Amino acid sequence: GVRDVLFLYEENRCSMTYMYEYPEYLKIKLPKKTARRYPAYELYLYGEGNYAEENKNLLLTGIPVLFLPGNAGSYKQVRSLGSIALRKAEDVDFKYHFNFFSVNFNEELVALYGGSLQRQTKFVHECIKVILKLYRNREFAPTSVAIVGHSMGGLVARALLTLKNFKPELINLLITQATPHVAPVMPLDRYLTDFYTAVNNHWILKAQDLRNLTTLSVAGGFRDYQVRSGLAFLPRLSQHDSALSVVSSAVPRVWASTDHLSIVWCKELILATIRAFFDLIDENTRQITEDPKKRMSVLNHHFVRHPAKIFEENPEAFTGLTGAFIWITVKASKWTYSVYNDSDGKYVTFPLASHRKSYSHVYCENSMLDTNSWIYGCMNSNSSMCLEATDLSWRAELLPTTKVVILKLQDYPSLSHIVIQVPPTVGNKYTLDCEFFKEDSRRVQLPVTHLFSFGLSSSKITLNSTGLLYNVQLQHFNQIYQAFKIYIESHCQSLKERKPSVYRLHIPWSHEDSVVVAKVPSFTEISAKLHIAQPQNDSRVPELNIYSSSDCQYEVSNTSLFYSYYPCILIFQIIRFHAGALPVYVVSNILLTYGGQLSTLISAGQCSDFSLELVRTAKPYKVEPLLSIIVFLQGFNWFREIWESLSLPEVDAAVLSSQDAWFPLVSLILFLLGTGIAYWNGVFFSTSLRLFSSLWLTLFRPTVLRKDNKLITLRRFCMVLSLALVSWTTCGAFTVFLIYLQYLFKPVHVFMTFAFYFQDSDCSKETSQNSSILTVKNQSSMDSTSKATQSLCNSTIAEGISSLKMHVTILNLFTWIVLLNLPSLIYWLKNLRYNVRLDPDPCRSTAIILVCILEILMNSSTSEVKSSKLLKIAAKVPLPLSVAMLAFGRMHLYKVPHFVTFSLLLHVLCCIV
Repeated sequence: GVRDVLFLYEENRCSMTYMYEYPEYLKIKLPKKTARRYPAYELYLYGEGNYAEENKNLLLTGIPVLFLPGNAGSYKQVRSLGSIALRKAEDVDFKYHFNFFSVNFNEELVALYGGSLQRQTKFVHECIKVILKLYRNREFAPTSVAIVGHSMGGLVARALLTLKNFKPELINLLITQATPHVAPVMPLDRYLTDFYTAVNNHWILKAQDLRNLTTLSVAGGFRDYQVRSGLAFLPRLSQHDSALSVVSSAVPRVWASTDHLSIVWCKELILATIRAFFDLIDENTRQITEDPKKRMSVLNHHFVRHPAKIFEENPEAFTGLTGAFIWITVKASKWTYSVYNDSDGKYVTFPLASHRKSYSHVYCENSMLDTNSWIYGCMNSNSSMCLEATDLSWRAELLPTTKVVILKLQDYPSLSHIVIQVPPTVGNKYTLDCEFFKEDSRRVQLPVTHLFSFGLSSSKITLNSTGLLYNVQLQHFNQIYQAFKIYIESHCQSLKERKPSVYRLHIPWSHEDSVVVAKVPSFTEISAKLHIAQPQNDSRVPELNIYSSSDCQYEVSNTSLFYSYYPCILIFQIIRFHAGALPVYVVSNILLTYGGQLSTLISAGQCSDFSLELVRTAKPYKVEPLLSIIVFLQGFNWFREIWESLSLPEVDAAVLSSQDAWFPLVSLILFLLGTGIAYWNGVFFSTSLRLFSSLWLTLFRPTVLRKDNKLITLRRFCMVLSLALVSWTTCGAFTVFLIYLQYLFKPVHVFMTFAFYFQDSDCSKETSQNSSILTVKNQSSMDSTSKATQSLCNSTIAEGISSLKMHVTILNLFTWIVLLNLPSLIYWLKNLRYNVRLDPDPCRSTAIILVCILEILMNSSTSEVKSSKLLKIAAKVPLPLSVAMLAFGRMHLYKVPHFVTFSLLLHVLCCIV
């Protein structure tokens, strides 16, 4: 599954953007108060060559666009947009041009640490005010700024509207690139989740205030494994006319998936964006138009359905067909015409009266990919020519190798003829095809493999007719966990050269189509997976549109190749949608194992081995049924009322179900994956400790392993105070890492001491049989000793081994706490030159509690715990904690350390009470 996510996707079909002049980034001087408040942030103006020299005095006359980089992003990523916009401005002799600004966020890791998102948002607000001041007293001074945000930069742009003193009219256009709008990819701290909640709630509750803001979200598709496209779709709002979400594979003239970084430099996508920018200009104000309807029309033109014509706001309804062209009447239901070096223009007319009774639709395609009108509907005609026509070219759609138009005859009752214009060509070769057909004859249904088919089921259809267009409906393909391969094999009657076929997987409820161009004849493989599940109130069916060659036969099948591959495709979707929740399941398994070890300490007096206890204790039936029952009951109002009256948060699985990102087996599969990861994590951890101890033993002679009966000493108390002070004054994650390194030396020291002091003892023979952690070699026999001494030796070693196993498990748990807090530590180290204290700190209080707990635990042994009255409680608590962790931690990873800390706190109490 991981291999499929990271490596098995389409090749990068994007072209790189290049500059023709050296890029320059002019730093904009900010007000002293702003610069002092945000010392790590900067604002730049992009330029090249002479254009950059002219703008050094900041006498700007263009249209301002602000680029916001994302997580660890650079302000220099604006280069592609700025460079292509400059070339486009040169093409129109700088009648219109854009000034691209970019913000330097110091490459902060805001996708992993949410504490700086609010600060970034406020800085962007200050930048907008500074930018607009640069145009003061200009002839066409702008009153708003267009924003392009990559990744988390798009979320920061949306957050501007949540600021109390922000005026919504300061931005009228927002384009986001691979921005996770719905939820964070890894919710590692509460500041991140709170920020998302505030932004999304504001956009839903204040939807009426956003009518003047046009928003476009572009997702990268399956190549972007960092931000899955489902997260990049804007939350469904009541006003659908001001927000648009698309996947790059569905964007006309792009038709390619992009990874998380290439989306900012993909030439095809940047060209579409810049073309849209120039079409958005109002000729009167020389700024981006204030008309929301025109803005949406332009975005739909360039990002949803391109008619292969230059955008016109109000195209003429009727036109007269003039010119000394030859008029040809075609009465056949199918017509093909190839043009090469034809100096005479033609009008080809198709009378509709004779076809209306027999056919429901007409389909035409043209391989000449120019932007001229080519198909018309005749409104008034005589026997020889059409006097007045409506331009049907706006109903066409651009595909990679052709432009096509499909007209339902019933929708055009006033049309008497269809007219195809064949312009004179010199040196050009192209083909025109038209046919009349019945819709039912070209629509075929193909059942797809379902969840419980396990790759054994397959379907196959053969398209024997000689049509140009087929629509294969994929029945019951509506859930994100459905993933399969579609195979299309084409056979042709002759070997002559043909135009390539185009296959489009069309998803009607979201703009996530994928387009494949294949040679004819050929065998083509198409991967069918969804980014968004079908909404409940939507009954439309996904389709495979086949734009074919007329004398070829097509066979379409969906199968999983062989039995073992279907589970892999299923795991692919689970990993893609829920990989961020895997740490929760791993820690849940370790926590169950930890509880099992405490139970064996009660029953057998010794702590069991981690791997054996994991196999025995970590069972999905202990946690999954209870979770499923809670999620089921959450569907009833009376249960939700009781749940809310207890002030309990909503179960994460219920939230994921509302987002159509959950299904019954996903939790079980994730739990089993977590079990496997926890098992090999334990094996790797124990082996690493053993190897490190052996290496350390060759360099240093260990001190005597002595037992200190006092858990709390003055030295340890001073250590706790010191680490707590470090946590309070610097970074909590840094303190957690320090105490982790200190605790890590405990089992290393025990390993060394046992290996060094007991390798020659007789009691090591018995010990080696009971321990999978220590392996000691009997090199010589001891002198005869008393039975009391032998018993004491065995007891000491057994107690040491038992304590060692417990310490290794606690370290396993603590390792995951360190990993979950690592992003804030990296963020703190990266910004250390600006501020010594991380503020806000998501784990400061947790770090102080963990310091107190672990300073005691690292000096404890199982002998103190065995006699405790609280041990039975401590052994039973990990199970409900594991259930609670899976219920509330999947979408809130920062809650995981809290559950582990509570369990360890009970262990500390067992050592004391």
